[in-house]
Amino acid sequence: MSDEKKKTGTPDRDRINVNEDYEVQYWTKALGITAAQLKEAVKAVGPTSAAVRNHLGK
Repeated sequence: MSDEKKKTGTPDRDRINVNEDYEVQYWTKALGITAAQLKEAVKAVGPTSAAVRNHLGK
């Protein structure tokens, strides 16, 4: 999702911003994990959704 709130268009699904509550809610639901697991995965492999999915085996 884009961090630019005023910018409209397609959400950025390539990066995960764990500092935005709405993104944490989206990604925890999409990946079926807890917020703590999401934050740990992002810390371990970086904010790209592909890297996080790979790290989690999804």
